Amino acid sequence: MTERLYYDNAYLTQFHATMLDCFAKDDTYLVLLDRSAFYPTSGGQPYDTGTLGDARVLDVNVEDGLVWHTVDRPLAKGDTVEGRIDWARRLDHMQQHAGDHMIAGALHRLMGGVTIGLHISSDISTIDVAMPEGATRITDAEIRRIEEDVNEHIRRNVPIRCWFPEEAELAALPLRKKPTVSEHVRIVAIGDDEMVACGGTHPRNAGELGLVKILSVAPARGKMRVSFLAGQRAFADYQRCHDAVRTASQQLSTTAEGLGESIAALQERLRNAEITITRMKQDMLFARIPTMLKTAPALPCGAKLICGFADADAASLKLLVSRLIQEPRVIALMGAKTGDSAVYVFGRSADVDADMGKLLRECAQPLGGKGGGRPDFAQGGGCEEILTRAVAVVEGM
Repeated sequence: MTERLYYDNAYLTQFHATMLDCFAKDDTYLVLLDRSAFYPTSGGQPYDTGTLGDARVLDVNVEDGLVWHTVDRPLAKGDTVEGRIDWARRLDHMQQHAGDHMIAGALHRLMGGVTIGLHISSDISTIDVAMPEGATRITDAEIRRIEEDVNEHIRRNVPIRCWFPEEAELAALPLRKKPTVSEHVRIVAIGDDEMVACGGTHPRNAGELGLVKILSVAPARGKMRVSFLAGQRAFADYQRCHDAVRTASQQLSTTAEGLGESIAALQERLRNAEITITRMKQDMLFARIPTMLKTAPALPCGAKLICGFADADAASLKLLVSRLIQEPRVIALMGAKTGDSAVYVFGRSADVDADMGKLLRECAQPLGGKGGGRPDFAQGGGCEEILTRAVAVVEGM
């Protein structure tokens, strides 16, 4: 088995070890050492990176107690090699993992939640929790309570202890949940009220986290997923949020506390402006109806054909077609472009014998569009060619 140096000292960033094996795998090399301070991916915590001699460590995994290092160049078997850990990455993972324990402990102690999984990604960390009665959400007040509990432990700088207890001691420990392994059980205790089996790396004291912030709580695969940031990640997030709030406050000539009210007022003004603009566009659109009727070509069946694309939203397009077909002997095939596609409204007067729902459906479906409706009025969407095809069908009626 590989001697794992990080168990005794998570702050160890340089060490020497003997090369036991090295072989090629694809474009990389797998290296086995007699001892290593590199943390392998496990328990939701990602692997450490750094160097072994002149080789860059790209990945670290454990198999049957052996820690395998994936490196970018070969190393000689039997040589002594110096390992260097990427401390910034290690510290970040230590902070996230300790934050996980403290949130999980608070959820268990205050609300009866049982943590079933941790994932530390490059941006946020998440824990999945089985809550009493299958709950998948908690209130904002409960989130705040968990946050305050965790950060109070940080402010008190409670100690974090990691050790391998003897069997008798392990049996008597008040663990938050049962260990998933039966041998070489390593325990992590944070303060006096959080204790659980864990093989990850952790700081010596909670104060080294600085800050923990819960970003969201949401359902995930039938459980409750808590997304959070700890340590430097939380501080960087605070800086981003502070800068964003300051910029928005300056632009709206208000304070941070008044930002919500100012945004609500701005949104109301925007809604009113959009309503006014929509009405103006509709008025301009409807003002064209007499000209559209007057210039519409006559079909062999005797009806007038009004077709084309209008500068309108879907609701205005429906109103336009509804007004057009109030006139006798009218077929209206109108569309409105929306990016690379279009929406369509087809309609016909009551005295015209044509099925608009069938027309739109049969023209749209072969072109990957959708549509259908009543014989006198139909709606749909798809590519611009749908209108061309529909016009050709109607002109042949």
